[in-house]
Amino acid sequence: MFAAFLNIIKRDVTIALRRRGDILVPLMFFAIVVALFPLGVGPETTLLKTIAPGILWVAALLATMLSIGRMFRDDYQDGTLEQWLLAPQPLVVLVLAKICAHWILTGLPLILVSPILAIQLHLPLSAIPMLMLTLLLGTPILSFLGAIGSALTLGVRGSGVLVSLLVLPLYTPVLIFGASALTASIVGDPVAGHLYLLAAGVVMVLTLAPWAIAGALRVSLD
Repeated sequence: MFAAFLNIIKRDVTIALRRRGDILVPLMFFAIVVALFPLGVGPETTLLKTIAPGILWVAALLATMLSIGRMFRDDYQDGTLEQWLLAPQPLVVLVLAKICAHWILTGLPLILVSPILAIQLHLPLSAIPMLMLTLLLGTPILSFLGAIGSALTLGVRGSGVLVSLLVLPLYTPVLIFGASALTASIVGDPVAGHLYLLAAGVVMVLTLAPWAIAGALRVSLD
């Protein structure tokens, strides 16, 4: 079971490295959105520092949404998902590996590049660790919730727009808690409550989301 888990992650990462656009498109979108805000609102340091948490988190959320529509699409088209249903390993484990691979390819690069973009928005250096921590907690939630929407709309025409409509309301609490934690860190307010809520969200999606995704895939493949 563990070998199958690792093989799926290795397979997805290998395919993504061969098609670098799968990694670069969300990353470039993240960078472009953040870079455009100073041009639109002006270069005033105080203003950019105030709105930086919201900008960074909205950009990360939208960048993640770019990739969720195709999370299961290729596997659906080439018959891989049917083989998953016939595999001796539980479908939940295979789904969990797929989402972990998605986070490695999408969420992790966003976390690594975020300090550079934060400096562009004049975010204090002392707040950068908090930015990375909130993204570290929040991006897995985005991947799991996005996977639910992707599985529910698998094979549906125009599923890209439909996925966005389904998952955007679910993404809103993650955006609020992530940006609020970063804002509280900048102004010196307590951040523990926001971080606890994000951590609780991670535990919840790890516990429940794989089962929901596996059920949605079975329905979509029937």
